Amino acid sequence: MESISIFDMLKIGVGPSSSHTLGPWRAAMRFMDELSVVHDVTAITRIDVNLYGSLSLTGAGHATDIAVVMGLRGCDPTSYPVENIEADIEAIKSSRKLKLADGHTIDFHWEENICFNRNFLSFHPNGISFSAFIGGEVITETYYSIGGGFVVQEARKNAKRNKSIFKTFPFPIQKGDELLSICKSEQKRIHEIVLENERSVRSDAEIDAGIKAIWDVMLQSMYTGCHTEGVLPGGLNVLRRAFQMHEKLKGDQPYSGPEDWIQSIRATKVSFREILKWVSCFALAVNEVNASLGRIVTAPTNGSAGVIPAVLMHYLTIENQEGGFREIKEFMLVAGEIGSIFKKGATISAAMGGCQAEIGVSSAMAAGALCSLLGGSPEQILMASEIAMEHHLGLTCDPIGGLVQIPCIERNAMGAIKAINAAELALDGDASKAKVSLDNVIQTMWETAQDMNSKYKETSEGGLAVHVGMSDC
Repeated sequence: MESISIFDMLKIGVGPSSSHTLGPWRAAMRFMDELSVVHDVTAITRIDVNLYGSLSLTGAGHATDIAVVMGLRGCDPTSYPVENIEADIEAIKSSRKLKLADGHTIDFHWEENICFNRNFLSFHPNGISFSAFIGGEVITETYYSIGGGFVVQEARKNAKRNKSIFKTFPFPIQKGDELLSICKSEQKRIHEIVLENERSVRSDAEIDAGIKAIWDVMLQSMYTGCHTEGVLPGGLNVLRRAFQMHEKLKGDQPYSGPEDWIQSIRATKVSFREILKWVSCFALAVNEVNASLGRIVTAPTNGSAGVIPAVLMHYLTIENQEGGFREIKEFMLVAGEIGSIFKKGATISAAMGGCQAEIGVSSAMAAGALCSLLGGSPEQILMASEIAMEHHLGLTCDPIGGLVQIPCIERNAMGAIKAINAAELALDGDASKAKVSLDNVIQTMWETAQDMNSKYKETSEGGLAVHVGMSDC
């Protein structure tokens, strides 16, 4: 039994990867926090970091080393100014000094204190160990970044707490069929059931504030991506495309910020081709921000962060131009719950399941949430999610150069379009006659993940990553 809030599935963070950047960042912060409880952290003289498996193989391209250092410094990934990161890291490298979260400074030689180990630890492909030297003692802790910014230890120290919280939920849900049964018995829609669960641990004001903060970051990331041109960092020389797409799509309506921008888009031409372009533009924009160490929302991961905001923006600008926070809230509640069912029954980590676990899950989350806003029944909502995932099964994770750029950025556009199509198919279908349930497809996805060769699980050892080299770019 695992307790998962929508705020676990939708987290504000920093790109480019939830498992390789945000997770290690949070692991480093957690190590320092836990260390301070039982040790005098001001007596630390040295800290070593060991990255294992996928965190090592694609860690440099995912800025894992940078994330770890930011975490050791105690910088909060939800609020730390991302524009300061580059200069801060350069200062640490040049001075060979690291100011820790507690405020005192230690010697820190980047290449010596951070070690990339190609071997995999048995518990999970994304392993990271921290060793702090205090006097004559060395304190070592190992963490695992399991996708979506979630961090665990092998002993699962928080398991008891999670079970306790789970029991406080008035409607504990592990599978799609359980969710449908509860909706039927309570005569409520999915977002209403999810809201009741959230209310058991948060006030209405906290829930609304949290959802608004999530949407604000999503909107800002779309806005920033659509108004930033140039080449993405990392060496692949990938040209930002959202800017040029936006220039061609935007109308003459003036705007001065993200909220005005929504109104200006509502006044533009909306033929089928333009809809496809707008949705793609929104998705590309978010993941271009993600690829440049920008602030985005893991939804459910950083690599798939563009799908959900693109589909919701499509609804607000094209499907329902009167839509506002009420619709945003419903969308987030449904999307978060669907994502949690996938995490409980399978995985949202590309290192465990390939890209089906990231883009596939995000597309399923968006499809169900859009279907809800368009008036779909609980059965149709889960049908939409199933359809979206069904057509992502087996999708590999093979980032060129270990960077979350090719094919990752375009995949967000494709996942968003599939989500919209899946919602429409479900709305026009009879869910009672569906041959494949959401639970069926989640089980299939997990079995597919287990059968998938490890070289297609975010290691950059197969697929496009070996057939297209850095020199080709």
